[in-house]
Amino acid sequence: MIKAKKSLGQNFLIDRNVLEKITNTATIKNKIILEVGPGTGNLTSCILKNNPKKMFVIEKDNYLATNLNETFKNQLTVINEDVLNVDENLLFNEKVTVFGNLPYNISTEILSKWIINLRDNSWFDFLVLMFQKEVGDRIIAKFNKSTYGRLSILSNWKLNIEKICDIKPESFSPKPKIDSSLLLFTSKKNFVRIKEPKNLEKVTRVFFNQRRKMIKKPFNQLFNGNHKILDKLKINLNLRPQNLDFDTYYKLASLYENLRS
Repeated sequence: MIKAKKSLGQNFLIDRNVLEKITNTATIKNKIILEVGPGTGNLTSCILKNNPKKMFVIEKDNYLATNLNETFKNQLTVINEDVLNVDENLLFNEKVTVFGNLPYNISTEILSKWIINLRDNSWFDFLVLMFQKEVGDRIIAKFNKSTYGRLSILSNWKLNIEKICDIKPESFSPKPKIDSSLLLFTSKKNFVRIKEPKNLEKVTRVFFNQRRKMIKKPFNQLFNGNHKILDKLKINLNLRPQNLDFDTYYKLASLYENLRS
């Protein structure tokens, strides 16, 4: 029996009903499929039954990668690598559908990497990804909600997001202490252009550094009280960071970038 490694954030999905629900979320037949964090191959097996055109899996754990190669032999390509070090834009020459029971300890880092590196011609059709429920709630949060913050703003910058379902700890081995959420992502055709994503990161970090306070101080810190920007974006400085919608933050980041260039 393969034992999960806590250091790699491993929790293996074992619930057949949940596995079927995941594979039914996006079309697999005749598509190129990438699975991230396949673990023991439970979801992998379900995906292969749906006849993908080609299948790739990225597995960091050397033992699990070897086991996947032996179990599935010529049915797929195993990439024994840390997903954070893989450039998917170079790996694929046509769009793929991604499935991932992401390691919870690096799930937001993986998503952030994909968003930041996403080009106009997206390398994927769909991302079908699992997160801790608390993280999933932050990803899908809208403005004026307590869970709305920097992760919500980054995630919704270039992606459309739909929540599919919540998943109980009993569906995994070992059982995590929290619920999980399955989310579906597609790339947006139109989004606010920001040349350097670090500028969006800077703007949201400064604004949300004191999320309970009004935005006058962070705005002045970044824009020196520039009233033209206030008028252009119709911003009320008596609001709090969670009261500004997605587009306002994207436009603020773009304007901040222009001021610095």
